[in-house]
Amino acid sequence: MTMASLVVPDTGVLAMEGFFLVGWWYALLVLPPFAGWAWLVSTVFDKHAARFFLGREKWNLIHMLFGIAALCAIAFMPLPGIVGFLAGYASLLAILALDVGVFVLVTNRDTERVPETARLRLDFSHLADARQAKKTAKQAATVALSIVGPNKTVIEAPNKETPEYQVRVAAEQFYIHGSRLGAYQMDIAPAKDGYQVSYLVDGVRQAGEKMPPQSAVAIIDYWKSAAGLDVNDRRRRLNGELTIRTDAESVPARITSLGSQSGMRLTLTTNPSKAVRRKASELGLLDQQFEVVRSLASEESGVVLLGSAGHNGRTTTLYSMLKLHDAYTSNVQTIELEPQDSLEGIRQIVFDPYKEGTEYAVTVRSVLRRDPDVVGIAELPDEATAREVAGSDFDRTRIYVSLNVDNALAAVQLFVKAVGDPGKAATCLHGVVAQKLIRRLCENCRVPYAPPPDLLKKLGLPGDKVKQLFKKGGQVLIRNKPEICPICQGLGYKGQTGLFEVYRIGPSEREMIKAQNWSGLRAEFRKQQLPSISQAALRRAVEGVTSIEEITRVTSSDAGAGEARKAS
Repeated sequence: MTMASLVVPDTGVLAMEGFFLVGWWYALLVLPPFAGWAWLVSTVFDKHAARFFLGREKWNLIHMLFGIAALCAIAFMPLPGIVGFLAGYASLLAILALDVGVFVLVTNRDTERVPETARLRLDFSHLADARQAKKTAKQAATVALSIVGPNKTVIEAPNKETPEYQVRVAAEQFYIHGSRLGAYQMDIAPAKDGYQVSYLVDGVRQAGEKMPPQSAVAIIDYWKSAAGLDVNDRRRRLNGELTIRTDAESVPARITSLGSQSGMRLTLTTNPSKAVRRKASELGLLDQQFEVVRSLASEESGVVLLGSAGHNGRTTTLYSMLKLHDAYTSNVQTIELEPQDSLEGIRQIVFDPYKEGTEYAVTVRSVLRRDPDVVGIAELPDEATAREVAGSDFDRTRIYVSLNVDNALAAVQLFVKAVGDPGKAATCLHGVVAQKLIRRLCENCRVPYAPPPDLLKKLGLPGDKVKQLFKKGGQVLIRNKPEICPICQGLGYKGQTGLFEVYRIGPSEREMIKAQNWSGLRAEFRKQQLPSISQAALRRAVEGVTSIEEITRVTSSDAGAGEARKAS
């Protein structure tokens, strides 16, 4: 608005008249984006920040500052006329969009507080697919999930009046319940009184509901059919892929079925590739252990053993070790029964145990005779395979051998026994890496406490340095009322990290291996002054990553558990 003066006739009195230089419709252009931004901030962002304890007051202040900046940009734009308005309008849109982008990007990075399924998304391209899926579901029957088979076609829900519809609903509930718990593996297996559902959450199995055989088999058959597997094949191990979609995400899944005398078994694994896709620096190695691992990878000769029990990250570590080698300048190969991920630049050889006339040891020999630079052997099923590894040209080839054991000493013992010649086994060995997975405390609900002196003494921790440890919570206060933690669903733990022991095998260690002097080998390992699994676990407890209760659960079977008392 601007002012102009005029003379009132017959009076000679000056008067002021106001008139607008900006049309009223300009305000209509400004109102929708500002109102939309205000609604998004007040109804979505504010609740999101409050739910996951992201600093609600701090973010509200930031939003308010962005809003004031956007209004100032259009109100005080120095350019005149329509050019000034357009420049101010563009500035307003940019500032409001920047506020939205900053909130989404910053809060999504807080992976400890915000689970993947609850993260905000700026990509709206999935909305069209979601609308189409809802339309299809509405035409057929109301279901919660959209299941996409291996041929990329959506599997339509049966009519509500048919028995198949109830099977579909039950199959979906099996997945939905496991997803809410954060399970990466869901199983239906025979039990004493029918079938038992169970969920693997951060390495710990959580019991689900029990089912009568008829219902369980119907659900198993549904998932097999959805994955393109032969429903009538109830004996062999079968694997298939499919995708499960919700409004929030699209999850790739692997379906595995296996028959036995007691009945069928089904395993549904979510995000199988993502679970094993980590860099070596992200495994949980302590700094000094990581330096040894990198040093071992740089040698590019000899055999390195990788030991881990089932569901403790053995495949992830094997893949991570292989990625330390440049697959584009080196010939890197793997021999696997079931590849868990596609490794860029690496040739992955799949061994089919059901193929007539094939032997694992023969496949290993065939690969090693081609003079590869690096080979990852995912299994050591028999002595013949171990002898092929020990008898190879290991001076020109680095070989990683994955073993189903849970500590470094046991890995060496198993390999020596399989080779059958301690001297031959010792000569080829250059290192050993063993690991266990331990659950991480949920940072949203973990509970700090002052450990009693007798506990610190028992653990060998210095009382003058360790003033605080943490234990699991499972609940948080919301409006002064305890409620189940939305991050860990009341379990008290969220995610896992690795506990490692990494040792070089040099001349002294080889002498002990040749003599099968296992006490002496353990002593040589200690001389390297590298943490054992138990010592690494205590360090993680002092850092607040895990709890003493979780350490006890994971390391109680360690032969070297007493070494934990030497940790500091």
